[in-house]
Amino acid sequence: MTVKTEINETDGALKILREVGKALTSTLELDSVLGVIMDMIATLYKPSDWSLLMVDEDTNELYFAVAVGKAAENLMDLRLKIGEGVAGWVAMHGEPVVITDAYRDERFAKWVDGDSGFKTDSIVCVPLISKGRTMGVIELVNFSSSFKERERLELLEAMADFAAIAIENARYVNRVKELTIIDDCTGLYNARHMHDLIDAEISRANREGGNFSLVFLDLDHFKEVNDTSGHLVGSRLLAEIGKVLKSQLRAMDWAVRYGGDEFVVILPHTNRDQAMIVARRLRKALNETTFFTREELNIKVTASFGVASYPEDAGTKEEILKLSDQAMYKVKDTTRDGVRSAAGETFADD
Repeated sequence: MTVKTEINETDGALKILREVGKALTSTLELDSVLGVIMDMIATLYKPSDWSLLMVDEDTNELYFAVAVGKAAENLMDLRLKIGEGVAGWVAMHGEPVVITDAYRDERFAKWVDGDSGFKTDSIVCVPLISKGRTMGVIELVNFSSSFKERERLELLEAMADFAAIAIENARYVNRVKELTIIDDCTGLYNARHMHDLIDAEISRANREGGNFSLVFLDLDHFKEVNDTSGHLVGSRLLAEIGKVLKSQLRAMDWAVRYGGDEFVVILPHTNRDQAMIVARRLRKALNETTFFTREELNIKVTASFGVASYPEDAGTKEEILKLSDQAMYKVKDTTRDGVRSAAGETFADD
């Protein structure tokens, strides 16, 4: 939804906030909420340079979720510690700040201008606070003299409050969605979501004339771990194996816990030969890892791998799952600890 209200003599703050509220409650998707905020700031204040920084609670830093203006591209990789710079100070104290001469203010982080190639003169910065917690800040730089008027700052603060609530709601919805697609034992995607991912890859491959591959793997003798060390250790081991798998994959790849001690890896833009290389790498990483050394359990695990590709081997979701599963079971029923493709290519030794 687009914010079409402009600030002028006839527009009251209540009317503006009503429009902002409608816009920000029209979606529960985080990307859409950020888009609405961008449109809101651009329409109401028309700044040439501004940013929305969000708090990364894992690192206690601010990162640029949105950057608009001359230095936008250079800012996206920069981070500020909470308390660092004007934005960091606002995030720490939860109070708005208006600065007319940035270089005379001791809170200003001059190195940001140095890294971004930008020259900051003035700054207005307001916190995004929801349920007493600062989630981020909106920062406008080199603003017009109108921000010296208290009502303009108060309006921006009120909009920031709306934005914080919308972001909090969108994040909550995302967390709920994740609960339906994430395996709670391993943190990988679950089998239900795997079907959606494969459907999406088939659609993309058909549209672009591309390909993708599946690697199906089943842990060898996993029952012995449960029998020897207990099911609690077995569950922890599955989570650790999930981490090993993810460490060997690209950002675009997906790792799935299919069920029990079976996993599926989805490899977009990957043919059968390339997928065989990935499967060999996964096997090698698994074989070279000793789990729970600190507890002196020193568990070693191998797996049987099956590989199939679309459209090279299969033309449907059911076929590619069946063929990769069958290739895996041929390894399982013979050598174990090896890799086999749907075409019969095998690999078991380094």
